[in-house]
Amino acid sequence: PSAQSYREGAVLNIQVIAMGGASSFYAMLAIAGFLTSIWVAGRVSRTIGVSSIVLEVGLGLLLGPSVGKLIPYELSTCGYKQVTDCDTEKSMKQIAEEDTEYCDLGAYLKEKKYVEEGKHWNTGFFGNVTSVKLGDHHYHLDGSAENHRRLAGGGNAGKTDYKTYKQCLKEQCGYKLAIKCAETPDIFSLCGHAGVAMMIFESGMHFDFEQAKTVGPWACAVAVLGTFLPIIAGTALSMGFGYPLMPDGLSVGVSLAPTSVGIALKLLHEAKALQTYFGQAVMTAAFVDDVLSLILFSVLFSLRGEMTFVTFLPLILGCVFMVFAIVSAVMVWPPVIRWIFRVIPETKPDHKLTRHDEVWWLLMFGVLCSYGMITHLCGTHLWGCFIAGMSFATFHHAHHVWVRQVKRITCWLLRIFFSCTLAWSIPVNDLFDPEAIWKGSLMGIGPCILMKVFCAPFMGEARWVIGWAMVGRAEFAYFIAIMAKSLRMMEDKLFAILIWALIYATIFAPLIFRKVLRRFMDRQEDEGDAKAPVRAVVRQHAPTLSGHLPDLEQEEEDEKLAMEKIRVAGLEGELIQTQMALAEMKMLKEKAEAELEKLNRLETAVSKKDTFAL
Repeated sequence: PSAQSYREGAVLNIQVIAMGGASSFYAMLAIAGFLTSIWVAGRVSRTIGVSSIVLEVGLGLLLGPSVGKLIPYELSTCGYKQVTDCDTEKSMKQIAEEDTEYCDLGAYLKEKKYVEEGKHWNTGFFGNVTSVKLGDHHYHLDGSAENHRRLAGGGNAGKTDYKTYKQCLKEQCGYKLAIKCAETPDIFSLCGHAGVAMMIFESGMHFDFEQAKTVGPWACAVAVLGTFLPIIAGTALSMGFGYPLMPDGLSVGVSLAPTSVGIALKLLHEAKALQTYFGQAVMTAAFVDDVLSLILFSVLFSLRGEMTFVTFLPLILGCVFMVFAIVSAVMVWPPVIRWIFRVIPETKPDHKLTRHDEVWWLLMFGVLCSYGMITHLCGTHLWGCFIAGMSFATFHHAHHVWVRQVKRITCWLLRIFFSCTLAWSIPVNDLFDPEAIWKGSLMGIGPCILMKVFCAPFMGEARWVIGWAMVGRAEFAYFIAIMAKSLRMMEDKLFAILIWALIYATIFAPLIFRKVLRRFMDRQEDEGDAKAPVRAVVRQHAPTLSGHLPDLEQEEEDEKLAMEKIRVAGLEGELIQTQMALAEMKMLKEKAEAELEKLNRLETAVSKKDTFAL
């Protein structure tokens, strides 16, 4: 365009901005429309009986930055990604200036890999210059002088993992960008990460230590098989698809390992089977499965660089801390918390949020942040979130307080996780590639579903119930996949295959588990098993999988309230019957009095007649 047309366009834009007040109204309207659509998708999913995760991810893809672009680019994309293009010379030069931290120019010159084999040195990244200075070191590109390397260097000193120095700069630029965006993502992805952390914390609060004593050994065996069978099968199938063992194959395997505690807990709770032997086995196995997955998650992201003892030291310290924290949850926290509530008086007993409830909230938030920080240094903050939740597992009231304060927040953050954090990270073109679909189907049916189904062969008649309970996947599995992809530990095509596999489990696990559970409970009742649970009606609608877990204390209170209402209704019925009986007795009394009066009159008349006769 000419300068004149450019100026006219600029003037028009200024006029439009002035008329609109230069406000962020359109951005707010777009966000409101997006969130409303996600909420409606959740309601629709409950109506048609499918997991809300599927519709939330689908709508996030449709309205997200890859397709509909409803949310402004500046709000839906990592800030570093907005200003960094690794294909440009400027971005690659910034990586080069870091010297050996990312790409060791001296090592590439020494190995004759500065440029492609057979090409002249002046066709390399720096062009027709004979020497360059990176950091405090000079490199001679034309070979006119020897390049003396320093005794100490950065993270990639001495490494020549790429074909040329320019390719190294480009790939390392992408790696640095991935790290930066993982540390400071866009606001929607950040909210999604927070939702996962809160859900993991809440899951830990449902761990039952008494349950673990009862079914511990067998449940642990189920958990071990349920964790490692998908890892082995998923890694093997990824290698069969042509991807390397490290890091791609292992990343897929670890992503398939976690079991959704929430799905199993909600469905067992619906069916009133949570306190049965197989229900306890399912929950204990699911919790142990998640603990193992958290450890493997930390291991996975520790294997990105060179492996030494120092690589595994944080993991060892993390395991030691986990043992210490679990022992403290059983032996230290209960007496400490009781002492705290003896010292702090209850000054607001009649308030909706009492003083002790406020103390509970501060304790939980403080432990969550502290444990999360400790295990972040050991591998991943999610590890600490789960352990922090376990610290309050012996107090049902703690979970009640947590749910009352953050229930709706957690639900919305998890909706944002699936519709934004997950959906926006999916490469749309690769997701709907026929190859990704059929490979994802194989990955979903085999490693993702069947390996979990067959993880409890030694649990007798309940083996299929337990196996299908372990199939469910939710936030944690998707989170591992997202983190692996964001850190360039798997290719986009493999990530698309993995997403299809997880979607299979997300859709079919709740539906089939509900049917298997109902059939098993009916059979137990028909056989007259004394230990069989009382038959319960399992709801037909899909459980809300992206929300808080059941508040057992609140439901207990609701059940007591319902029983009290029934009792009051019964008393009211008795009162009405009594009143009706009294009314009937009153009528009979009045009728009797009338009859008596009639008899008296008759007797009086007879007496007068006798007197007249005399």
